[in-house]
Amino acid sequence: MYVKPVAGRSVPDPAHGDLLPASGRNVEENNYWLRRLMAGDVESVSKQKEGNDE
Repeated sequence: MYVKPVAGRSVPDPAHGDLLPASGRNVEENNYWLRRLMAGDVESVSKQKEGNDE
């Protein structure tokens, strides 16, 4: 699933050992990220393809 932090939040990414970038990242759908979603620390977004939408 693709998640990004809500405005004003710094969210650790334990799999990468750093903070989740403001632009978001594809992460494994596990209990950690589901808890972050429920707590309102991150939001799930659909990663859009780059290029023309025809």
